[in-house]
Parts: sequence; C-alpha cells; structure tokens
Amino acid sequence: MFESAWKKNLSLVRARSRRVPTYLAGLLLMTSPAWGEKVVGKVRGYEFLRNPVWEEAKDPENKGFSFREMVPTVPAKERQLYPYLPKEVCLVALAKESQKAFEQVTVTIGGGGSSPVTLVVPPGTSLLFKNTDPFKHRLYGKNFDGLSVADTLKGSSRQWKVPAAGVFEIRDERAPSLRIWVVAEPRVAAVSYPSPRGDFQLDVKEPGKYQVQAYFAGQSVGKAREFQLKNRKVKLPTITLAKAPPAEAKK
Repeated sequence: MFESAWKKNLSLVRARSRRVPTYLAGLLLMTSPAWGEKVVGKVRGYEFLRNPVWEEAKDPENKGFSFREMVPTVPAKERQLYPYLPKEVCLVALAKESQKAFEQVTVTIGGGGSSPVTLVVPPGTSLLFKNTDPFKHRLYGKNFDGLSVADTLKGSSRQWKVPAAGVFEIRDERAPSLRIWVVAEPRVAAVSYPSPRGDFQLDVKEPGKYQVQAYFAGQSVGKAREFQLKNRKVKLPTITLAKAPPAEAKK
C-alpha cells in the first residue's frame, strides 16, 4: 500500500514538473513588454573626474589646510579623490522631442553635502530641498534670480521650480563646499544614477530613438551613446567618462 501511494505521488510530481516550462513561458510572455523599457550599461573613467570644489580647496588663498599625513602603505592611486557615482554622476536618456516636467524631486541636504549632487531634469520640475542636519542651511542660486539666500531650518524644506533650460549652480552660505548642479534639459526622458561599480539602468517608457548622456558637476562628460528602443532590453557599450585627470588632459 505504501509503495503504491509513493508511486502515485511520484507520478503526480512528474506530471506537474512537465507543466512548469509552459507556465514559465507564459510568465515570460506576460512580462516581456517591461523588458523593452530597460536600458542597461556601465561607466568607467570616473576616477579621473574632479569636482570643482576639490580644485578650489587646493588654492592656498582659500586656506583649506589639512595637517593629516599620508599613509605610505596606501597606493598613490587610492589617495586620489574621485566622485561617488550614486550621487555625483547622472545618466540621462535624451529623446528627440521635449518632455514633460518631472514630479517633484527631493534633494537631501545633510552631512556636509547633498544627495544627489548633480541633477538633470526638464524645465518646470519642482525641487524640494530637505534639511536633515541639526542646524540651518542658507541655500542660494549663484548668478541667477529666483533662489535668494534664506534660512532652511533643521527638519524643514525649501522648494524651487526650475525656470528654463540651462545650468544652475546652488550653493550654501553656511557651507561653502556644498554645491548642487541642476541641468535643465527639455529632452530628458529618464534619469539614473550608477552603482558604486558603475552599472546603471534606465527605465524608458516609450519606444523610439534616444541618446544616453552622462553629466557631472553640471557638465556633460563622455561620449553620448545612441540607441533605439523596440520593446526589448538594450545593452549599451561601456561609456568612458574621462581618460585622464584634467591637468594631464591639457598637456
């Protein structure tokens, strides 16, 4: 009796296992349109990018002195400053036509900086600057109107609407090293920030021809990659952001 029941259960398991591929095939068919919205890629050469704040800190006139000593066992390559990709490098899918403004984007102010540092959005997008520090900040726009110096108390927020296409630099009167760059580009269809390893994924909603462009500190970096979305996953060639530090590139 036991052997008969065991054989019956075994045959039932085998019958069900034969139906699994059909189920998986149906699942893939149902999810395949979502794959067409994904554009994946990788960036490299980010270790050669230099934030303008770091360059200014080298100027003796700014008195940005440090009394820390270098550790001789640390390789010289590892002593160099380079951007933190998930905050400072922005990957953007650019469409052929102008796009609608994004929903409100939150920028966190805290710990001596902002997250993110570089933003790329269509004009008309509202930004909400949220202060997470236990003290106030005094943000303002450098060389543009519409964002005058004002207190943003701890735990409070301040809103600003990107007025038009262009590049806007935002600073903090109380923390000179805090910089935020906002690039207003009408053709922005999707935005992504890479992982610390440089991998990124863009979710583009509509099929068509696009360009992927990287931005850092308010400027485009690296060569734009063109692609066409046709309801399938697109894998882009690696994007090289820089091949040498700025000082070496000029030689």
